[in-house]
Amino acid sequence: MPAFTDFDLLPSLQTTLAEQELTTPTEIQSRAIPILLAGRSVVGVSETGSGKTLAYALPLLHALKTLEDQGQAVSHSGKPRAVVLVPTRELGEQVARVFKKFTHSVRLRVRTVLGGTKLEVAKTNVSGPFEVLVATTGRMLKLLEQGTINLSDVRTLVFDEADRMLDAGFLADAEHIVDACPPARQLAMFSATVSVAVQALIKNRFQTAEVVRSSGSHRTVATLTTVNRTVDGGKRLPLLQQVLSEKVNGGTLMFANTREQCDALAAEVAQLGVACTIYRGEMDKIERRKNLELFRDGEAAILISTDLASRGLDIEHVARVVNYHLPVEIENYIHRVGRTARAGRPGLVVNFVTERDEPLMLKVEKLRTAPPSGKASSRG
Repeated sequence: MPAFTDFDLLPSLQTTLAEQELTTPTEIQSRAIPILLAGRSVVGVSETGSGKTLAYALPLLHALKTLEDQGQAVSHSGKPRAVVLVPTRELGEQVARVFKKFTHSVRLRVRTVLGGTKLEVAKTNVSGPFEVLVATTGRMLKLLEQGTINLSDVRTLVFDEADRMLDAGFLADAEHIVDACPPARQLAMFSATVSVAVQALIKNRFQTAEVVRSSGSHRTVATLTTVNRTVDGGKRLPLLQQVLSEKVNGGTLMFANTREQCDALAAEVAQLGVACTIYRGEMDKIERRKNLELFRDGEAAILISTDLASRGLDIEHVARVVNYHLPVEIENYIHRVGRTARAGRPGLVVNFVTERDEPLMLKVEKLRTAPPSGKASSRG
């Protein structure tokens, strides 16, 4: 495995990597970064928590700063040179945070236009010159229609968490955004799974891209411990009491399959005297964001959610995932458990298993017994 110092990155980026004690890239980073630095397009498929954001952020910032150093600085308002499309506001905020760890040294500007914020706020965010735009698809299209954003100078377009974005029905919108960029733009797509919609975008737009898969893609990571608890007679409460009595060094993310199950579980946890909060659809976006911050800041020990929280969220202190209700599809399971044991950290998954979960559990067992992938030793 190479070191970050082996990549031909600008000294300012290398300095920031050293300051953050990031020395050895993950597998997806070591394979994707050289391709992007060479100006070629890439499709990266890698397990959750493997550092996909940094895999595109570093070469993207390197290319943009190199252009500026060559006397080609951005000077026009609302004309970014790089765009990162994300499926949710929460992921967009996380991506922006990763970028901003490096922009203080390269002195490039990152702006966001994300769903859940007022349109006027989005317009203000993209006023004036800047280099990188992180956006949700719907908000990006609105600003394109209004002429607030111009993509004619885009050099790199990135689709992050592409499976979630495209499975939500944004394939046509994604292709419209590609068409709004110059024909010679570099494309990058990163995804944990390759769904039908992702395959369609690869076929239509990524014909010349290099496809790289980490050895751990579509598997659970080696640092993840899995414990299965059998639900007898449909009685989950005794198991819940037992799990809550077992302390972990960090937060717990609990999953249910429906909003109704989510609310019922939250009521049960609260009755047991444990601080919890809810993160699900059909909630006021401000309330949902506040609840996430309560959990992120450690004020609530447990975050109870539907699959809304299964993709994209990167909360470092999640030490345990509890599948109070298991999903039907193995892809959803992979995304859920990927919220812990990220970037080489240990993590625990507790599954509440009933007879009807047996088909899923057979697939889970195959994931657990698959050959382990290389350990990750960097973040992003």
